Amino acid sequence: MPETGYRLARTLTAHAGRTYYLASGLLPARQRRGVFALYGFARTVDDVVDGDADPAAAAAALDALESGLHAALAGRDPVPGSPADALTGAHHHLLAALADTVHSFGIDPATFTAFLHSMRMDVPGTAEFRSRYADLTELGEYTYGSAAVIGLQMLPILGAAPDGPLAPGAALLGEAFQLTNFLRDVGEDLSRDRIYLPADQLAAFGVDEALLRADARARRSSPPLRRALAHLICLNRDLYRRTAPAIAGLPPRTRPAIAAAAVSYSGILDQIEESDYQVFARRAVVPTRRRLRQA
Repeated sequence: MPETGYRLARTLTAHAGRTYYLASGLLPARQRRGVFALYGFARTVDDVVDGDADPAAAAAALDALESGLHAALAGRDPVPGSPADALTGAHHHLLAALADTVHSFGIDPATFTAFLHSMRMDVPGTAEFRSRYADLTELGEYTYGSAAVIGLQMLPILGAAPDGPLAPGAALLGEAFQLTNFLRDVGEDLSRDRIYLPADQLAAFGVDEALLRADARARRSSPPLRRALAHLICLNRDLYRRTAPAIAGLPPRTRPAIAAAAVSYSGILDQIEESDYQVFARRAVVPTRRRLRQA
């Protein structure tokens, strides 16, 4: 059953996580499978949150995945009548692969609880829901579960202690990736009525929600927004710089994969700048040839 799940996770990663898929090719096979399992679960949850289902259905789907994960980690079938009964066979296979990865590498199961907490922050009607963030501190509650814990989950797969000296840098790299996503996907997020860029950072440059929506309708970034994005890109690059010691401290066999992923993902910021910060006009993407060259 885990083998089927690993194959499904590999397909999900190849189709939806090009940077992670290419970088994982630099890892030994066992670690590569672990990356696929982590990404496959995260992608599945993200698709629930960002899909077309109404909020109640999305919340129920998250409950089902969490229930199914608990059962898989315990090595038992879901309890009859539990939310996990709503899961498909593919979901059960994927969760079996994830549970196998968690047990094989000693990943802290609590990180998945934190991840699902942040995912519920995107779903209207849940107790956790929030679609606007006043400052970086507020945003940090979201990015801890949505991104920092992903870095912590990766550490044991990469051969490092999840609670060792590299942990802060691993968490920071996850948050750096997440902020890059926010900068790239301003328009897509706004279409879902979400604004992840902190309001105080935008306001410092004269940007508010009304201006964001006006720019989105015009499919162009106004001068105030371009200045705000330039500032936030500087903050994002500082996050990447601060992760360098942690990346350098990884075991030599796994270090190149993470170094390549960091270089490739931060390259999205270059693409935003090269477009003159026109985040509403097109999605910033690092060309595949460039990613391969960097790897």
